[in-house]
Amino acid sequence: MVQLENTKCSFLLCLGVCILICSAIYLKAKVSNAPQAIVPPNVLSCQPLPDNCPILPSSPPGLKWQRNKCTNISEVSKTKVSCARLRSELHFIMSPLSKEEKDFPLAFIITIHKELETFVRLLRAIYAPQNVYCIHIDAKAAEEYKTSVRNLVRCFPNVFLASVSERVTYAGFSRLKADINCMKDLIRSPKKWRRVINLCGQDFPIQSNLELVRYMQVSEWKDRNMTPGVKQPPIMQHRTEFQYVEVKDSHVAQKGKGEKKGPSPHNLTIYFGTAYYSLTREFVEYALSSPVAQDLLKWSKDTFSPDEHYWVTLNHLEEAPDNHVNGGWEGNIRAIKWKDQEGTTHKGCKGRYVRDVCIFGIGDLPWVISKGSMFANKFESASFPEALDCLELWHRNKLLQQATVPIQPSWHLATLENDNSTLISTAGG
Repeated sequence: MVQLENTKCSFLLCLGVCILICSAIYLKAKVSNAPQAIVPPNVLSCQPLPDNCPILPSSPPGLKWQRNKCTNISEVSKTKVSCARLRSELHFIMSPLSKEEKDFPLAFIITIHKELETFVRLLRAIYAPQNVYCIHIDAKAAEEYKTSVRNLVRCFPNVFLASVSERVTYAGFSRLKADINCMKDLIRSPKKWRRVINLCGQDFPIQSNLELVRYMQVSEWKDRNMTPGVKQPPIMQHRTEFQYVEVKDSHVAQKGKGEKKGPSPHNLTIYFGTAYYSLTREFVEYALSSPVAQDLLKWSKDTFSPDEHYWVTLNHLEEAPDNHVNGGWEGNIRAIKWKDQEGTTHKGCKGRYVRDVCIFGIGDLPWVISKGSMFANKFESASFPEALDCLELWHRNKLLQQATVPIQPSWHLATLENDNSTLISTAGG
């Protein structure tokens, strides 16, 4: 009898344990299958501003920078949102900050495919009503992303999307074509811009708009295009010696078993340089219409990374307007930390390397601004938000300090407050 009772107790204990285990499995499955709260993948940074920004003066004891207003980037995707509200809450500067800038309008080409927040922050950093902006969205970008960008662009009369969109492949002809598509649109723009500068969505300015305008007008560059580069070195000759094809949405590869290309058109000397530039309007018109330029473009279709030889080669032609025939690596266009230059031009990346290019961390910023370049590359809001927060604060503060017009409250990104949230002062960045 006692043995029967013991057996019964053991059975009931096992049954209870089984019920608990099954219940736990059921509840876990139910929770995992339940609809999850939708968190926008791109949220304009709302975390506290970093206290350790190495490029800002130290705040007085008990004071810290607080964001003026924290706006969810998902607002950009709402087609019914007021444009006036969007421009104000995103802190866009809607007036020229000086006559000097107003009299020298710039054009910008921005090629993007991801990182909505980084793009919004880049655009508001370089935006000025006298300038004009062509945005090229990669044709294979997510539809939600395209919709958000379109909705933002509609709120600015001088910002537009490229009329023709390419499916861009890294190092492919499609990347060069994206810039050319925008150039064709910019030439038709009613804005009488003086220079065009190309950017990608992960760039961020170091110079203010006023500093860009002044840099373009120093004696070295006043009537000259900026396309840093040199005669194609032997190590780079494979790029134009063999034929390449774009593997759709993937990469660029040599065609066949290494099929060779014919000689360059018009016996042109091919140069190698950066894909980034500052070009005069007259040069752009030449590039879009000259038979020599068009022949070089056609010849470049099956080369590797043609944007790194096309512009610099044209800029070394005597017939090209505002050419730089004797030019080399001059032109302080980008601050970039290349992995193979670690120990020579820089002391390492404080963020992380992607394709041998440093994604900047906050510890890289003193080096970045010491270069005095027009722009820095690259930043990621998701990986190292504090780096972009810090640089943005520094840049906006500098920009507003240079202004010669009254500053509107919405132009400030942050305020300096004490522990009791009492306003002490405001700053642009």
